[in-house]
Amino acid sequence: MQPRLINDPFSDPGVFVDFRFGRRALLFDLGEVAALSARELMRVSDALVSHAHMDHLAGFDRLLRVCLHRPQPLRLVGPDGFIARIAHRLHGYSWNLLGAHSPDFRLCVVEFADGRLRAAAEFRAQEQFREQRIEPPDLGPGIVLAEEEFRIEAAVLDHGIPSLAFALVEPARVNVWQGALERLGLVPGPWLAEAKRAVRRSLPSDTPVPVGEGRTLPLGELAAQAFRVGPGQKVAYVTDAADTIDNAARILTLAGKADTLFIEAVFLEADRAVAERTRHLTAARGGALARQAGVRQAVPFHHSARYADCQDALIDEFCAAFTHNKSIDA
Repeated sequence: MQPRLINDPFSDPGVFVDFRFGRRALLFDLGEVAALSARELMRVSDALVSHAHMDHLAGFDRLLRVCLHRPQPLRLVGPDGFIARIAHRLHGYSWNLLGAHSPDFRLCVVEFADGRLRAAAEFRAQEQFREQRIEPPDLGPGIVLAEEEFRIEAAVLDHGIPSLAFALVEPARVNVWQGALERLGLVPGPWLAEAKRAVRRSLPSDTPVPVGEGRTLPLGELAAQAFRVGPGQKVAYVTDAADTIDNAARILTLAGKADTLFIEAVFLEADRAVAERTRHLTAARGGALARQAGVRQAVPFHHSARYADCQDALIDEFCAAFTHNKSIDA
């Protein structure tokens, strides 16, 4: 997985998670997405939206426009009331050219509230995006997406309204040894994802693995010569959260020991009164939470435009709290 900010830290928040050999990608938040190519957007299978403020949802229309004629569904996760908001966005357009002849593109929208997936709906292009309520998947507490390769956990934070934070967790990471494929005469491709999946599932060592051009290799030989198995990667995303005791506890639980934490750093500590009024984290508080969570790497973002001429001040304050400043922990 290769996560990165979609925009610069002063623009709309969001993270693009690219699965290098999986032909798919994920989005955390759906603000402005013009920085992503149509090819990248076409690969998005899931978009996980913290809340429905404009800077977190305005990119929905472009994502829909790009994906409209593909057969694969697009899954959306959001907080309580999210289904109705997506329905209103869809019903703002005329769909008279869609019908039974259209690609069977589907939007699957689920709501996370009170610690679980509580509601779900499907919108189909062939039905001009008429809303149809369906049963939400029962994934257990705190889980919004669960697949063999990873799961996504969520927590509800207070931003004056519910705002979701997310963590993408791999059960195990299977990496390719540098130069291994070349030594074996193999070309990277979609087969790699299937081979990694077989390793994670601990299939028998004599399981034949297609490696392209009609060639197969035993899983055991491929794993021994090309793969390195280690702890899974964890990527957490936290934005738009008031500096409260409850929020801090939920952030620390969700983001604990993450490899990478993307966390908002909206205001300087000198402007704490503004941060409290707008229910955001200061740079110092975001850095302190990242350190308390024990993350390996912390990426601050969602900076207020008031600091556009002195952006280093936000970074400096965040880094000081992340690395050694213990005075903000209280």
